[in-house]
Amino acid sequence: MMRLLPWILIAVLAGCAQHSAPPVENDPSLYNALGQRAGIQQIVEGMLINVAHDKRIVEHFKKVDIVRLRDKLVEQFCVKAGGPCRYTGDPMPEVHKGQHVSRSDFNALVEDLIDAMDAQGISVPTQNRLIATLAPLRGDVIEK
Repeated sequence: MMRLLPWILIAVLAGCAQHSAPPVENDPSLYNALGQRAGIQQIVEGMLINVAHDKRIVEHFKKVDIVRLRDKLVEQFCVKAGGPCRYTGDPMPEVHKGQHVSRSDFNALVEDLIDAMDAQGISVPTQNRLIATLAPLRGDVIEK
């Protein structure tokens, strides 16, 4: 049941993200709970390792500069978690234009993120808080 909870939350948040304001990004408690920038970097690196072994979505990343992707994801997660960072990457719709990312691709990436957070010992409530801050990006990533 505990493994099902994040999936239920993802489904609910994805629907809500279309109809409500995004969570406030200036609360540093989530940033601290994730281990600050170093912890976020470990989570992102773990997620990218998981993606590299994920046959469902690895093809989307074959031509991607993984170091740049890692750095931009760390910045973005840091900002979303309320940390003292600045996102310097391109807007999400621009980055994902023409990538043909489906809902199942997006869900696979979220699963890889959850697995990375599990590996870092991040509590489920903290995982859910991070996912809630990232959920509004879903509409910018998935091809309509």
